[in-house]
Amino acid sequence: MDIKQSGARPSEAGSEAYFTGTVRIDPVLSAPDPARVRSVVVTFEPGARTAWHTHPLGQTLLVLSGLGLAQTWGGPVQVIRPGDTVWFEPGEKHWHGAAPDVAMVHLAIQEALDGSPVDWLEKVSDTQYGVAPGP
Repeated sequence: MDIKQSGARPSEAGSEAYFTGTVRIDPVLSAPDPARVRSVVVTFEPGARTAWHTHPLGQTLLVLSGLGLAQTWGGPVQVIRPGDTVWFEPGEKHWHGAAPDVAMVHLAIQEALDGSPVDWLEKVSDTQYGVAPGP
């Protein structure tokens, strides 16, 4: 058994290479090999979002608070709310983040393949983000 005490692991700022806006990442779980699960709580300030990315084994999001947006490549921007669960298929190009005027917090769960749970791509442009519907 390995118990991580609350507050024992520091929050991290989301890297400018992978996020637009102010993002905080709080670790939840990084299971040791041979397990592959990784989990974090991500807080997006209003207007903040991920870059386009994929996950080799897929990703589940559980929206905890606020109002969020998510989009798969070529699809419409979707509004996501507290209690919503979002599944992205393995290799599905997507982004997610906060609405323009409302912060959003989600729990992200994904598995690592060959040590990596995510493949980062180009940033979501303001034009792409700007097509997002309002609340």
